[in-house]
Amino acid sequence: MKKVIITVVLFLFAINLIAQNLEITPHYGYQFGTKLNYGPNYLKIDDSDQYGITLGMEMASGLTGEITYIHHSTELKIRDILLGPVEERLADLNADWVLLGANKYFKEGKVRPFAGGGLGLVFIAPKNENLLVANRRFDNQTKFTFSFKTGANIMVSEVVGINLQFNMLFPIEWGGFYVGGGTGGFSSGVSVSSSTIIAGFSGGLVFRISPKTNTTN
Repeated sequence: MKKVIITVVLFLFAINLIAQNLEITPHYGYQFGTKLNYGPNYLKIDDSDQYGITLGMEMASGLTGEITYIHHSTELKIRDILLGPVEERLADLNADWVLLGANKYFKEGKVRPFAGGGLGLVFIAPKNENLLVANRRFDNQTKFTFSFKTGANIMVSEVVGINLQFNMLFPIEWGGFYVGGGTGGFSSGVSVSSSTIIAGFSGGLVFRISPKTNTTN
């Protein structure tokens, strides 16, 4: 979290120096889950809500540089023939995403459709592990990730609008979880590490702030 705060502070400082148009977009939405398959078995990341904020700075007409922070909390589950026919909960997961990217508006006006993408990191923090299944604690992980989004801002006024968007997050090698060994767990361990796609949608408000300009008569 400290990394997120430091990054946001540096971004705001840079904006203040350059004095360009600024967009602030707090958002809340729904993140679909995903599965990591290994043979006939899988690890499953459950659906969850998600919230975050995007700070954007106008780089050129219709083009905005952005930094985005997204958080979501979910559950990690497993289905494995060695455990039986049902899913078992492995752990709770907290994921914090920090992305640097760009956003392109296709037209000006009340409705401003856009598409964009970014690169960054996701910080994965498992907790409350089910030791009867996992038989061990999971380590925190940091993974490279990239993203894609599309949607529209519907401007109510020149300053305030409604943001609606669909997003896709691509963590590189989400996973790396090892499960195995011991009473109540696997008789032999498995390690699952794979790339995946996590999609979702969100809505929020967008605030457009223009720098004050001084004029002389």
